[in-house]
Amino acid sequence: MCLLPIYNYLDNGNNKMAIQQADKLLKKHKDLHCAKVLKAIGLQRTGKQDEAFTLAQEVAVLEPTDDNSLQALTILYREMHRPELVTKLYEAAVRKVPTSEDYHSHLFMAYARVGEYKKMQQAGMALYKIVPKNPYYFWAVMSLVMQAISAQDEKLSQTMFLPLAERMVEKMVKEEKIEAEAEVQLYFMILERLGKYVEALEVVQGPLGEKLTSELQSRENKCMMLYRRLGRWSECNALSCKLLLKTPDDWQSYLMYFDSFFHLMDESWTPPQEGPQSAEGEVHSTVAQAISFIDERVNTEEAKEAKHQRGPYLARLELIKRLREQNCPEAQQLGEPLELMFQFFVKFGEKPCCITDLKIFLDLLTPDQHVQFINRLMEAVPLGAPGEDGVALPGDPRALQRHLCVTQLSRCLGLQHTADAQSKLNIIKELKAHYRHGLQFGMSCLKTELQFFDMYCVMAAHVYVDLWMETGDQNMLWQCLGLLEEGLSHSSTNAQFKLLLLLLYCHLGAFEPVVDLYSSLDAKHIQHDTIGYLLTRYAEALGQFAAASQSCNFSLRFFHSNQKDTSEYIIQAYKYGAFEKIPEFIAFRNRLNHSLHFAQVRTERMLLDLFLDADITSSLEESVKSMSLCAEEDDIPWDNLRDNRDLTVHVSWNPRDRDLNEEHRQRSVEEETLWLKLRSLTLRLIGCISSLNHPTAPRNSEKTTENGVSAKPSFLQSLLSQLENTINQASQFTEKHAQYPFLGPVPSRLARFVTSGCCQCQLASLQLPLHLQELETSGLDDSTELQTQISNLFKSLAVQLQDLLEKCKGDLFEVKDGHSNTQASLLENLVYFVETICITLWVCSYCGSVLRPLKSSLQKKKKKRKEASAATPVVLTGFQEFSGGLKSLLTRALEHIKSQESDLTALKLGSLTLEGQTQTEAEESFMKTAMDKVQSSYLRSLQEIGELLKKRADSFKSLKI
Repeated sequence: MCLLPIYNYLDNGNNKMAIQQADKLLKKHKDLHCAKVLKAIGLQRTGKQDEAFTLAQEVAVLEPTDDNSLQALTILYREMHRPELVTKLYEAAVRKVPTSEDYHSHLFMAYARVGEYKKMQQAGMALYKIVPKNPYYFWAVMSLVMQAISAQDEKLSQTMFLPLAERMVEKMVKEEKIEAEAEVQLYFMILERLGKYVEALEVVQGPLGEKLTSELQSRENKCMMLYRRLGRWSECNALSCKLLLKTPDDWQSYLMYFDSFFHLMDESWTPPQEGPQSAEGEVHSTVAQAISFIDERVNTEEAKEAKHQRGPYLARLELIKRLREQNCPEAQQLGEPLELMFQFFVKFGEKPCCITDLKIFLDLLTPDQHVQFINRLMEAVPLGAPGEDGVALPGDPRALQRHLCVTQLSRCLGLQHTADAQSKLNIIKELKAHYRHGLQFGMSCLKTELQFFDMYCVMAAHVYVDLWMETGDQNMLWQCLGLLEEGLSHSSTNAQFKLLLLLLYCHLGAFEPVVDLYSSLDAKHIQHDTIGYLLTRYAEALGQFAAASQSCNFSLRFFHSNQKDTSEYIIQAYKYGAFEKIPEFIAFRNRLNHSLHFAQVRTERMLLDLFLDADITSSLEESVKSMSLCAEEDDIPWDNLRDNRDLTVHVSWNPRDRDLNEEHRQRSVEEETLWLKLRSLTLRLIGCISSLNHPTAPRNSEKTTENGVSAKPSFLQSLLSQLENTINQASQFTEKHAQYPFLGPVPSRLARFVTSGCCQCQLASLQLPLHLQELETSGLDDSTELQTQISNLFKSLAVQLQDLLEKCKGDLFEVKDGHSNTQASLLENLVYFVETICITLWVCSYCGSVLRPLKSSLQKKKKKRKEASAATPVVLTGFQEFSGGLKSLLTRALEHIKSQESDLTALKLGSLTLEGQTQTEAEESFMKTAMDKVQSSYLRSLQEIGELLKKRADSFKSLKI
């Protein structure tokens, strides 16, 4: 009975052959469980999930105990995302073979995958009784800790779970059975969570603490943390002194030294008259002692002949900064900050980290020292004689790095920002000259290596953006794009080039080049959450629906795999005793599950699928059902949403007053949450409309009142009220005209949604079903006033849709008199128009389904009474007029899109010239490349929007009452 060929076929992805081979084997051996399961795996991988599950259950009910069947079933259930079935599998195996270490171990891990902490504790103890090994005992202890962490009742954690875990470990301590560092770490974790910091300190400082060896200075760091928690600042101070004498470049120790020192100062701490000053030795509690200590560290470093370390020099600046914050006049004793920073630059100016080191201390300079400081630094930069263009260039990479550092510091101080337009153009000219000069120093580098002189190019792009935002001259933007495209051609792996290009193309409304740029960034794992928003924000908004689907899939694939992957990390942590990492993995998983970006992408993906497919390839009801959308349930964890975006992914040298601040962050989160609420409510309302049923039972039937239409209005009304309130909040928010730094958060689609009038238009459309339900209940005979109201709503909606189309009109890309002008807002308005049309057509479909039987009933009554000349009810006339107007509107919209496509295709970008700017042939070529990408992207967006609108127009033709 050879199973090897089946395994080989499955491993190689040849699932059909694996199924055939399994069938051959099962003909000879009908009861070969493993072959059946392997066949089920093949069926699962070929999309036959139901057959696979049935076959697997045939084996599972027999409760197999052979390793091959159990492992194969485990793999299958994991691929089915049914880890809970693995627990049942091994529960049965353990019952049959109660002494098997392997089965008990597998059962424990199966419980770990589903987070059954109580059962994990029981399984761990059962395993320890069979095989008394320390790891198994501590698996049970850690499972108790996890029960404490996951418990809703904090009191229960502190009074039951954690004390029990503590007693279990103490038992092992007393019996001297503690063997590994992981066990000590777990004991420390329990004591820390119980708030028993004194006991934890005794453990770390006692014999058990000697086992803490996996990390450098592990015991000292834990002691430091506990001293801080206990408020024992004298010990903190003394310990940090000792650590700094050993490692004078340890920045964390410097920070702890300063924190503890200033706490002691605030407390007016005085040393005891007898005995040692603290358990850790001498304590520094006066400004004189602190200054002396830091000066000693600097002097020791100065005396070295070898390479100097930066820590002591930066510590001196940090002390000045903190003393100034406390208004201590002694800060002057350490020296003048400008001179100290100059000395630091002389020593470390050629290191790339010099800019980040000095940037945080620039506030120590007074505004009138800024220019003096930069001039002083330039004295320490060796440059050659100025060339024909008047730019003096460095002769080697070290000099170039020094010059780059000074240039970056100059921008950080705001000297570039305050320059006039012509001065900024001169700055760009110099930066470009230095960048192109630097290319010779990177000739020997591999293409995958980052070139440090690329920052000249990035900074020149930032100055171009400054000019564009100040003057509104779009030529600055084209030159910026050309420069970045040039930079990318020399340094194809530079993420900053790609991120800035991505941002600029999106600002111009061109999404097509962004897809390749983001793909080349090769975002990994968590980056799909931290920077994925850069992609998903613009894809659909700019009409690139296929790319939008793809970008949503990228992100969703990561979020969905996170659940499975985290379980595997937890299992590995148990296996290798990394207990302190398990709560971190759980917190990480929860943070991703509550990600704001995850909620947005999931909502946008469902809306996008409905806009693209509902009532085109399948009915709205089928589409909603296929995505398991339940309008009654709001599954977004509003109170626990986490903003995981990396808003500092772009390198920035802006001065503090122009840089990203906490207010910008909070405002951005508020905006994104409002936008998510609007989209979520819209989605749920669409789902609600799809689920409105029209029973054929008589109107006076009791069953209708319970289960039919009349059970729906209250919920529909509730959702509409929520949407109306959220739109009002959004309007108030946009009235504040929130502005973010260009390199800060990307503005959401909220402002355009409100200002275009799209929000009110969609709301008006979604309110119609409520009135139609009322009409359906009352009938046509006694509802003249209601019919007039509905008819007026149809007229009002028609006017709003017409206004929305008008806001889509204008030239997307215009070249006139050598100047270009793009209006990306027109694309966004066009997408909103299409979305609103989709919603309106679904509402029309529902209206038709209500009015059709009413009209039919009316005609039957006419025939009976022979009243051929009776007037048509107002609501029927109003709906027919609205339908006719809508068809006409769709025709005009399609003509407008075709006209835009023709104009764009005929556009001659070669006629664009930059007045007052002399460009090389290469620069013009890169700029032309950028323009061609924008033009191509606009055409693609119009094409996709046009195709979707045409499908919607075609589907609407069949709607009649």
